[in-house]
Amino acid sequence: MTNRPYLLSEVSWKTVKETDYEVVILPWGATEAHNYHLPYTTDNIHTEYVAAEAAKIAWSKGAKSIVLPNVPYGVNTGQLEIKLTINMSPSTQISVLNDIIDSVVRQGLKKVVIFNGHGGNEFKPIVRELQPEFKDIFICVINWYEVVDWSKYFDDTGDHASEMETSIMLNIAPELVAPLSEAGEGKTRKLKFSKKGFDFVWAPRDWEKISADTGSGNPAKATEEKGEKYLKESITKIADFLVDLAATSLDQLYV
Repeated sequence: MTNRPYLLSEVSWKTVKETDYEVVILPWGATEAHNYHLPYTTDNIHTEYVAAEAAKIAWSKGAKSIVLPNVPYGVNTGQLEIKLTINMSPSTQISVLNDIIDSVVRQGLKKVVIFNGHGGNEFKPIVRELQPEFKDIFICVINWYEVVDWSKYFDDTGDHASEMETSIMLNIAPELVAPLSEAGEGKTRKLKFSKKGFDFVWAPRDWEKISADTGSGNPAKATEEKGEKYLKESITKIADFLVDLAATSLDQLYV
């Protein structure tokens, strides 16, 4: 098997030493319950896959991107009572991210993409806090699941273990998906205020109170074909960005 030169988990020091990487990609997922039919590591699986496929295309076009190992734990403060859901608090995330960025900066790398695959992770305030400490590098965030409008491919646009996530898993890891007949319907309760027109109010969701099966959105219409089409468009757009970022010098970021 030939090691993929854009995945740090597969390359040796010899390869790394001889390669001038232009973009560092840090996948970040979560470990949490995903209804009755998807594995706890769903966010990690799809985030690692999309990052690798986008880096592969970018590499083929001359953009030297390197994908770091995925961080498998995310912010799950609203699911602490759900067995074996693992939480990493935002205050911990900022420490982890600081150490990772500090490491690559010391080694001369100047473009970092935080590649997020979990809705509970909110990296904007974290990057705002870290940026003054790393003034001479470019740090950006991609919530990869927001690159393409879900309604283009899926009937139900629920956001957790739903038709979208299930279709993706049917495409990239079908052996890990239980029969959809075993899945819950993903019905969720809403804040009472939203039903009164107060849609401008936000509060974190208490998952034990809003969902009986830990899902949000019905996966019943999920198919491998939908997942393939959605992934193809998402990966293509992300790869195009990586190529553009690799070719852009830090003094040309703004136009």
